[in-house]
Amino acid sequence: MALNRRGTSTCVFPNMPVIVSAASVVGPREGKGPLGPLFDLVCGDTLCGEVSWEKAETKMLRQATDLAVAKAGLQDAEIDFFLAGDLLNQIISSSFTARDKDIPFLGLYGACSTIGEATAIGSFLIHGGFASNVLVASSSHHDTAERQYRYPTEFGYQRVPSSQWTVTAAAALVLSSQGEGPKVEAVTVGRVLDFGITDANDMGSAMAPAFADTVWRHLSDLGRTPDDYDAIFSGDLGRVGSKAALHLLKQRGIDLSRVHEDTGLMIYNMEPEICSGASGCGCVASVFAAKIYPELKSGQMKRVLLVPTGALHSPTTCQQDESIPSIAHAISLVYPGWEEKGS
Repeated sequence: MALNRRGTSTCVFPNMPVIVSAASVVGPREGKGPLGPLFDLVCGDTLCGEVSWEKAETKMLRQATDLAVAKAGLQDAEIDFFLAGDLLNQIISSSFTARDKDIPFLGLYGACSTIGEATAIGSFLIHGGFASNVLVASSSHHDTAERQYRYPTEFGYQRVPSSQWTVTAAAALVLSSQGEGPKVEAVTVGRVLDFGITDANDMGSAMAPAFADTVWRHLSDLGRTPDDYDAIFSGDLGRVGSKAALHLLKQRGIDLSRVHEDTGLMIYNMEPEICSGASGCGCVASVFAAKIYPELKSGQMKRVLLVPTGALHSPTTCQQDESIPSIAHAISLVYPGWEEKGS
């Protein structure tokens, strides 16, 4: 049997899965940013009408998944699998959302790369003939992440220039075997890399090598250059990580400067407290759902490479002064008329 695989890491889809809908729900700060009018729902405060930030995050994820399914013209009973993940211990936001849905569930953890991992696995399920419709989602919340990974927000600790602001957002996509929408052309599954960064306030530097390695493998596997893409989106390296990643790629003879954008630099007005940019499972997911997806669907962009990145550390490993292993997955997406009108 011939494998739909190229090079060392890339899977291609002769019958491309279609992203038929996308939905995003964000917090108040995100709603005031440059992309504010593009989000489906903006919460009035960080509690979203709940009694805790953790319950608020679950509510946002539930709303995003409900919206994505409704936008696809489907009901939960027509979804074959639900794939989701978040940053909280034991991915509780995703699991608590899944308990309200009678859908087979696969909980995933890829840190901020989770939406990329979910989209990849969902595409495998559809192309393999195991599903017709797959719901994928991820979420994060600034205050839940601060409480778990760093300090309670009441502590008011001094942020450093390399730190990133965890996004309060949830987003969901519906992938289908048929329908109208951007298509998943190929997936490059990332490898875990660790360059010895131990500073949890510098996740951009920790994730930069994984982004550079995955992009290099993707282009090498498919025999492409950056010019084959209208844009290559990282998510979310921030200012510090983006500079490091582009430098690492230049060392391999790849200049990404013309096409690279970082979703961690797109969601906020860059006030001083944002420091290096945004991060979190909800960052790249919500930016994709609100901005990149509609531009692909309308044909404003013909082909993009979405490369969500994740820092695979935990509070325990940070307390033990362990370094931060990281990963990145690349999703090549094309606009709906790609096959008919060519590349």
